Amino acid sequence: MATLDFALKNETGSDTVYAYITGYAIDRNNALVLIQADGKTPYYPASPSSTLSALDQDCAIPLGPAGSTKTVSIPHIAGGRLWFVRDGKLTFYVNPGPALVEPSSSNPSDPNYNLYWDFCEFTWNSFQLYANITMVDFVSLPIALTLTNTSGASHSVLGLPSDGLGRICSALQQQNAKDQAGWDKLIVSNNGRQLRAASPNTGIVLDNSLFKNYYDSYVNQVWDKYSNNDLTVNTQGGAGNLQANVAQGKLDFTSQNFSYDKPSTADIFSNSSGAFAVSGNGIKDAVTARLAAAFNRSTLLSNSQQPNGATVADYYQNPVTNHYSRICHEISLDHRGYAFPYDDVAPSNGEDQSGSVFDSNPKLLTVTVGGGGGTSSVQALADNPVRQENAHNSQEVSSGPAPEDKKKKVFSGLKQAMRRLSHK
Repeated sequence: MATLDFALKNETGSDTVYAYITGYAIDRNNALVLIQADGKTPYYPASPSSTLSALDQDCAIPLGPAGSTKTVSIPHIAGGRLWFVRDGKLTFYVNPGPALVEPSSSNPSDPNYNLYWDFCEFTWNSFQLYANITMVDFVSLPIALTLTNTSGASHSVLGLPSDGLGRICSALQQQNAKDQAGWDKLIVSNNGRQLRAASPNTGIVLDNSLFKNYYDSYVNQVWDKYSNNDLTVNTQGGAGNLQANVAQGKLDFTSQNFSYDKPSTADIFSNSSGAFAVSGNGIKDAVTARLAAAFNRSTLLSNSQQPNGATVADYYQNPVTNHYSRICHEISLDHRGYAFPYDDVAPSNGEDQSGSVFDSNPKLLTVTVGGGGGTSSVQALADNPVRQENAHNSQEVSSGPAPEDKKKKVFSGLKQAMRRLSHK
């Protein structure tokens, strides 16, 4: 059985840090798999007779004292997550299926809710290793990635600094002092200790009154603008540029026979509900990805060419924007990391915002928890974004491969498979 090593570095300052590895075993017909506490033995849970059944094996991998490195090995895994928890252990359950019940950041009754934990994501198959850090649901423990290939070359995502959570929480409080929109309510604490900063989408799951009508004025301005002007969306695929304007209250892509109602704030933050729900039409879903990204970054009033007419410097310039995403990118050491589901939307050959590493000849993935790790190597992602999963909504989106680059097609397919097999 093919295996790949992960080096897990404990830079948290705590001597009590555990890792958990979960996913789907590609070489066993995508069976649910966890890695046991020895860091190398796969555990394939059987389907239990009742819900919320305990794991039969110990899958808490101790990282060792602060400053130490634990090497683990994995088989081919799709939809993988590498979890870390500081000063405690996580609780996982198995439901009939089997289906894994994961820690939740949006359920205050979850046994893990008041613990200090986080995760990154990966898929390793016969083609390559793909891994990314994620802030889609929340930020907590800083995680950094360095992927080294068999030739010795490496690529890194630096993640947050060691004090990243505190800085993000302070910035959210400062933003709320400016607009009183509720950004400070995204901070989750326990006994006076900041545990995490929730994303706006997670915040709305926790409190559905949060951010009510926040984007309404901006959406109305966008609709007014494109009542008299054309919006061009480049699908970065076979459909190329598509034009739209507002007619009879809808943003209408006449040539494709589809249109959009005004999105709500919840639609914009989730990228997947209401106006932005997955349609199953590959061209429309490609447009949805780019519209959702443009609304989160608030570039539609300043740029009628999406996504190619804007640069990173143009993002988040409107007072009404996804300030959580803005703050996460500003504080991250190399300004990368998924902060909303379609954060991999970028201009063609543009700057990566999503915080991914990938290589077809991987040798070692070094994952540093606690802050720092590696030297940044900014990569242009595939021009073909696939929605990064919210824990609350795990539908897949395929936006159709860009025909110009065969390698990008394959990479996009891998990303789609990873999202398809992501945990619910």
